[in-house]
Amino acid sequence: MRLTLRQLQIFSAIAEHGSTTAAAARIPLSQSATSAALGELEGLLGAPLFDRIGKRLVLNETGRALLDPAREALAAAGAIEHRFGLGDAAAHAPQPAQIRLGASTTVGNYLMPGRIAALLREQPQVRVELRIGNTRDIVAAVSRLEVDAAVVEGPCHADELEVRPWHDDAMVLVAAPGHPCARGGACDPALLRAQRWLLREPGSGTRESVDNALLPHLGGFGASMQLGSTEAIKQAACVGLGITCLSLCAVRDQLALGSLQVLETTLPALSRPLYRVQHRSKRFSPALARLLETA
Repeated sequence: MRLTLRQLQIFSAIAEHGSTTAAAARIPLSQSATSAALGELEGLLGAPLFDRIGKRLVLNETGRALLDPAREALAAAGAIEHRFGLGDAAAHAPQPAQIRLGASTTVGNYLMPGRIAALLREQPQVRVELRIGNTRDIVAAVSRLEVDAAVVEGPCHADELEVRPWHDDAMVLVAAPGHPCARGGACDPALLRAQRWLLREPGSGTRESVDNALLPHLGGFGASMQLGSTEAIKQAACVGLGITCLSLCAVRDQLALGSLQVLETTLPALSRPLYRVQHRSKRFSPALARLLETA
């Protein structure tokens, strides 16, 4: 075999950071050695992998075709090293299973902690790393093999990903108890449309779910305030800044405390699907399968 994992590691680092200098600092390796390794790889493949644009290296068509297989090979090699404790002279026994899970904001903050706690009660040797972000960012992390799998609030489409429905998540409209819409009687679409809506940013799975659930009934939002997190939206709703639509699991504490109230409406019951996302090259470990089982 003429290709080496080191060459693929250097290639992947250059693709991510855009220059041999930045990649060399990340690996770490000297800049000259990094450039030489890239030259060797391009020589073996008989084609350049990057377009040189000023001081930046930008993947060309050949480089893009190599990137996913290179990342898959590196991830597989890393899993083997981790499994058998390579690099640690004191570790002769197989290492504990490690799960790298991605989750969009609501799932990561409100659903996964309880599941992780239940898994660790059964399998205390398992190590879990949870990465939380908006759906777009987490899906990108799955594509780059930075996490083993993810659970997100919005659908996604990418050839290298396998996306499956995971759970249905109940959604509720809430406001502070003193809000006009919380003073009794079912709110109709016209009344709801006229309110100030507290919404997540575009790219958030919650925002996409709210748009999909409400816009067919309301036709639009009369006024809106965009906030960057579910916690910010809840606090804004609690002080009467507007109404919002959130996952029931995200507002249970506020409902119990009486700082938020579920609004009665003429709309049908609202829910959204949650999705399990994995790279097609990845296989679930028993611990990860247990964590994400649908029962």
